[in-house]
Amino acid sequence: MTGVWVLIGTLALASVFGLAWRSSRGRVRTAKSSSLPSELQKLVDPGSAVTLLQISTTFCAPCRHTRILLADLAGRTEGLQHVDFDVTDHPEVAQSLGVLSTPTTLAVDAQGVELMRVGGVPKRDTLLDALRPHLP
Repeated sequence: MTGVWVLIGTLALASVFGLAWRSSRGRVRTAKSSSLPSELQKLVDPGSAVTLLQISTTFCAPCRHTRILLADLAGRTEGLQHVDFDVTDHPEVAQSLGVLSTPTTLAVDAQGVELMRVGGVPKRDTLLDALRPHLP
């Protein structure tokens, strides 16, 4: 009988952690760092108010969905640019930014200063609402 209670407790605990992790994905968070590595700094569009810098890997399925969503959002929004950077061969870049999973999207200003970040596939309306104060 003790084994059954251990199993039930383990499943309950795993469910709580899983739900907490799932709810954090796609949420807009404030910036963690202010400077970008040189590999990423050169990708920032100085003519755009905000560049959405997507950190991806080649084997990441949600990265494809994020790429489509962000490219569409940038195409429809004035002052917004989207760039994708694959860290598969550049793990040091992900490490320097504190990126632990892909996709991670960084919103940076024209000087390359990080404004906010999203882990996982962003929620379109939430991201757009968070970006509005930074857009023309």
